[in-house]
Amino acid sequence: MSKSNFSDEFKRDAVRQITERGYPVSEVSQRLGVSQHSLYEWKKKFSSMPGGHGSDQSEEIRQLKRELARVTEERDILKKATAYFARDAK
Repeated sequence: MSKSNFSDEFKRDAVRQITERGYPVSEVSQRLGVSQHSLYEWKKKFSSMPGGHGSDQSEEIRQLKRELARVTEERDILKKATAYFARDAK
């Protein structure tokens, strides 16, 4: 198997797709034609570098995603309740 050289910008973008956008490693790997092992190594490399995405930021993103899902669910329930009561008021 030949060894491909990817630019640091390419590697950072691949890692961002996993960490910030939430794509699965397997999907990014398949789409970019890069091994999953390489993606995990790049993720480890760039998260440990100064200015990289640390675990604190990753944890905050996960927490915000959970909160967004909860608030979205609450909003959907309220929309359904409003429609239900508006229908009964007629």
